[in-house]
Amino acid sequence: MPVNDGTTPRLPGRVCASKCRSGHFRSGVMNHPKSALKSAHLQPNNKNQSTMPFTLESAVRPNILRLQPYRCARDDYSEGILLDANENAFGPAASRPEHIQMQLERYPDPHQAVLKEKLKEFRGVPSTDYFFVGVGSDESIDLAIRIFCTPGQDKILITPPTYGMYSVSANINDVGIVKVPLDVEGGRFSLMTENIKNALRSDKSIKIVFLCSPGNPTGTLLREQDIREILEFEEYSGVVLVDEAYVDFCEKESSVASWVTKYPNLIVIQTLSKSFGLAGIRLGIAIANPQIAQIFNNTKAPYNISTLTSSVAISALEDSGLEKMKLHVRLIWEQRDRLSRELLKFPQVGAILGGNDGNFVMAQLVNEKGEPDNTLAVAVYKRLAEVEGIVVRFRGMEVGCGGCLRISVGTADENSALLEKLNLIFKS
Repeated sequence: MPVNDGTTPRLPGRVCASKCRSGHFRSGVMNHPKSALKSAHLQPNNKNQSTMPFTLESAVRPNILRLQPYRCARDDYSEGILLDANENAFGPAASRPEHIQMQLERYPDPHQAVLKEKLKEFRGVPSTDYFFVGVGSDESIDLAIRIFCTPGQDKILITPPTYGMYSVSANINDVGIVKVPLDVEGGRFSLMTENIKNALRSDKSIKIVFLCSPGNPTGTLLREQDIREILEFEEYSGVVLVDEAYVDFCEKESSVASWVTKYPNLIVIQTLSKSFGLAGIRLGIAIANPQIAQIFNNTKAPYNISTLTSSVAISALEDSGLEKMKLHVRLIWEQRDRLSRELLKFPQVGAILGGNDGNFVMAQLVNEKGEPDNTLAVAVYKRLAEVEGIVVRFRGMEVGCGGCLRISVGTADENSALLEKLNLIFKS
């Protein structure tokens, strides 16, 4: 069997079992889209519901389905004397022993089999075939738009206030944006499902619904029944992407990642940046049915996850790393509650908005009449950053967030410093 050097495209529909460095066998390209299509019909939970219209063939851009992914010899052979990838066999120009032991002169495992196995165990998903790992959540967001949306033709739906990168990625890819605001009444920020369904019904060019849960900047965990209602909407054939960057800060198990075994139109993205405290390694995760996960893996850049990133992530997912993460989450809960209580003691803080299900609080600053005050919020934001050396985030221009500062939960000392500086500012 000839070695594929990356210049020979894999034939569509061919499945090649390749052994990666870890010893795990990995299937290469997914079967032909029409065979994948068979298992991609949504079977509703309620027998009285009709079958949903989602299929890979109708949802994914045709050129993506036809894509012949980049291949290297190491997809087929990864052991022995490796003279295939123009690496520097004399080793890395690094002096630390741990870097030399990692064989940084070699390209990383393109399939990240060991890392995905750890993620599978942690998230309770039945197979590593449900996973894609990327450079932060942002790579998954960008890939989803490139896979499902035709530039200049298709659209995404977002529910402001929400994470800004959905719009940025859509604009970069020349994809339209439909906005259906959250219900901001009372500062709880819940989905307006009927409005979303009306938008999906009237605009068939919407291919992705982005739902942030818990929300950013709202901190509100979306209700499961609302997410399910959109997933099961009979007049929508696109995908629903649930962004769970902050899900580990909820005080009960709240992830919908396990739903991917029931809903082939669901993509869940997560990250190690938040609860694991690993923002510096830029490791994001997408969880979806194996057909969609394989398309993500086909579409990504080669070797998108570095050996260093993978090594740190695997270590964090060991038992000791998980225990440390859970300890830190409990400390964040304590400080989050403390920060909310202390902030509300200032007359200038009218409310803490949102559900407080993240590692931040959103404090709404008000004037003497109790009305949200952006002028005050901007002044406090600038004073904190420019004079006091404390940086928070002004969010007052977002829907339903007038007068708001989003404040990340810091350590006990950091939070004390913030409260002390706010006391000085509000008294001056």
